Amino acid sequence: MSTVTGTPGAAPKYTKKDFESDQDVRWCPGCGDYAILSAVQKTMPDLGIPREDIVFISGIGCSSRFPYYMNTYGFHTIHGRAPPSPPGSSWPGPSSRSSW
Repeated sequence: MSTVTGTPGAAPKYTKKDFESDQDVRWCPGCGDYAILSAVQKTMPDLGIPREDIVFISGIGCSSRFPYYMNTYGFHTIHGRAPPSPPGSSWPGPSSRSSW
């Protein structure tokens, strides 16, 4: 059953707002990361992937706060550990999707 539509077998109907977290964005004013975050949040509904099947993985640095600002699964790894993390994040099932 879709958690968004409540209809069995229905594809979720998301909006950009569904992918915005409740966290305050803490990037410097004018930073390009704001545009990237907004573009990703705007694009995610078009993919039709349930939020519970999405994982954002990041390394270190300001841009790596990205998973905190997405209303999906995600985690912030230590330096050099983001690339090997996606295969482990799909361990619970083949339908899990990762972006890093």
